[in-house]
Amino acid sequence: MKIMTRTTGRALFCTTVLGAVACSADKPNELVTIADARTDTAQYIDIGKPGDSPGDILVFDQPLLDRDEQVIGNNSGICIRTRPGHSFQCQWTLTLRDGSIQVAGREFDQGTSAISIVGGTHAYSGISGEMQSVNNNDGTFTQTLRYRITP
Repeated sequence: MKIMTRTTGRALFCTTVLGAVACSADKPNELVTIADARTDTAQYIDIGKPGDSPGDILVFDQPLLDRDEQVIGNNSGICIRTRPGHSFQCQWTLTLRDGSIQVAGREFDQGTSAISIVGGTHAYSGISGEMQSVNNNDGTFTQTLRYRITP
């Protein structure tokens, strides 16, 4: 039986075996991916006023790479421009061999964006955590996911 408890802001997972309780500090899993927009650029749909304006849409379906730039899956989603020259509100799916991870949140044009991991399928069912997305300014985005999976 697994029990999750909180102490001083850190999660502990405890297991009970024959009445004895063993606990260990929970360290999040980490997955680093690279969304490659160099070959399959996002489709920009200009809505409303011409140029960068609220409501404009980005639609993308791109290769997902590992740190060695080997294809490990697909990065697919949609973003709506909420603040011109600053940020989009986005949701997308990282599709991997053993399941998918869905994320949603505000993506900044520059710097690091903290995006919520909102769900997953197959091996990632029960996932929660955060993804940091960084625009590398070369047509790629480094996405670092720190997550936990609870049964």
